[in-house]
Amino acid sequence: MPWENNSGGGGRNTGGPWGQAPGGGGGPRRPGGNTPNLEDILNRGRDQFRGGVPGGRWAIVGGVLALLAFWGVNAIYTINPQEVGVELRFGKPKTELSGPGLHFMLWPVETVERATTTVNQTQIGLANAAGSRSSANDGLMLSGDQNIVNVQFSVFWAISDPVAYLFNVRDQESMVRYAAESAMREVVGRRPAQDIYSDDRSGISAEVLRIIQSTLESYGLGVTVSQVLIENAGPPSEVIDAFNEVQRARQDETRLQEEARSYANTLLGDARGRAAALREEAAAYTNRVVQESTGEAERFNSVYAEYVNAPDVTRKRLFLETMEEVLGGSEKVLIESGSQGSGVVPYLPLPELRSRANSTTGN
Repeated sequence: MPWENNSGGGGRNTGGPWGQAPGGGGGPRRPGGNTPNLEDILNRGRDQFRGGVPGGRWAIVGGVLALLAFWGVNAIYTINPQEVGVELRFGKPKTELSGPGLHFMLWPVETVERATTTVNQTQIGLANAAGSRSSANDGLMLSGDQNIVNVQFSVFWAISDPVAYLFNVRDQESMVRYAAESAMREVVGRRPAQDIYSDDRSGISAEVLRIIQSTLESYGLGVTVSQVLIENAGPPSEVIDAFNEVQRARQDETRLQEEARSYANTLLGDARGRAAALREEAAAYTNRVVQESTGEAERFNSVYAEYVNAPDVTRKRLFLETMEEVLGGSEKVLIESGSQGSGVVPYLPLPELRSRANSTTGN
């Protein structure tokens, strides 16, 4: 063979193709003192394999059982009660879903992916929340009246289509977060700050939920948003003192307006009461005057009827009644002249006597 003589001198080499082995030693030698060649090594290996596998048939059976056990561990899988499984055959998902329990698949041709069916909560603007990837600046937004508000809210969502959720979009939770933050910024940018603080939080939540759901459906994420909860909304911490001053001023304004309305209602009630009393008095006065006028007219008619029957007597009676009415309050006493008046004292202090009599009566 060509490798049996590589000494270059035509003689037999006792140390192989590279000369003498280190230390003067060498490998096993043939009976003639030469080292074994490649053909001898191959022949000895072939003879050993012809003698059978070490350990016999039981070693083969044990190896096969170990392979079957390893295959079975990978072919049988468990789905938890709050999960759903999606089997993939050559990387393509099946239409059937795996429910909770034990299942079998043809591994490694088939594999399984799991999706959680419980309600998930994504918090935005809450930097200290457990497991939250949100920062404190995520909640800072610009309102429609050019005010900066800090909105902290949570989005509750669940997987409705596991196949779409697992294979349509990468990093599904981040997609929900980005869609929710974008929707909230859009709605807040169209509303005044006061609506976000207290006036219309429920309306804002409903509108944000509708926009989030529409956005996620356009991406085919396979989730359903059940609730958007605004946990806190207020001004940034840098301007909280000024905001509180404004709020107190508004509260004072509202209080003063309510006091003014109450005072106005009191005055209006009093005025209406006095007006009603005056109207009642006027109605009573009108009724009294009409009744008196009616009585006077009836009296005149009755006197006139008597006058027609006896004009002289009636005329004298009227004259006497009139004189009595006119002179009834006079302080003078008139005595007719005549034969019977000659013995009467010309002057009697009747007014003084009357005043003295009144004084005596008063005492």
